[in-house]
Amino acid sequence: MIARPQPASHSTERALAPPSFADREEAARQLAERLLAYRGKNPLVLAIPRGAVSMARVIAQQLGGELDVVLVRKLRAPLQPELAIGAVNESGWLYLGGQGYRHGVSDSYLATERRDQMQTIRERRARYAKVRPAVATAGRVVIVVDDGLATGATMIAALHGLRQSKPAKLVCAVPVAPADTLARVADLADEVLCLHQPTDFEAVGQFYRHFPQVSDDEVLAVLRQSAPVRMPPPMTDSRPQATAR
Repeated sequence: MIARPQPASHSTERALAPPSFADREEAARQLAERLLAYRGKNPLVLAIPRGAVSMARVIAQQLGGELDVVLVRKLRAPLQPELAIGAVNESGWLYLGGQGYRHGVSDSYLATERRDQMQTIRERRARYAKVRPAVATAGRVVIVVDDGLATGATMIAALHGLRQSKPAKLVCAVPVAPADTLARVADLADEVLCLHQPTDFEAVGQFYRHFPQVSDDEVLAVLRQSAPVRMPPPMTDSRPQATAR
């Protein structure tokens, strides 16, 4: 199934000038301040890897919530791998942005790209599950975090997949995104929180002074540190029991 953007309303703050966050952690702290209404409600904070994982940890800590990841992958334009033409989520559901056809995307290319990205999703889930098994989302307040939205394709795919699991509330939280992208995301979430909506948006990284690439090893380290402590099974007395006489 392919979903295409539909007009939607949303609520966010418009920035008069492009903001500048020192780094992802600073952006996460600002988001956490705006999400304090969920403190004490055991929210599940889901990061879109890899950049948002450290952000989700900060937010989960501030809200007393739980950290996990939601796995999605962008679909790359032919000959322009940095350009997202859509995204696929863990269930295989596909979102294709309107600009996809303008970049000469054939059905065969799309099928191959989808297959490749699904393989990456499966490999990451297997790798991450060794330190952090996936957390059930049904009935939970679920906050999906990314370090910013450009086309919004990966967030759309993430929200669509999560909605199928029937969370109690589904929140999208990002530091920065353009207005047209937020409009596409709004219908898929119960709440959209965006700190800044610049009019001169070119790329997410332009709004951070420090915006390094994040490795899988770093993601694994955060998940390992945030994993719940597993209590050992209760000890049993293996000594022979005396028989009453």
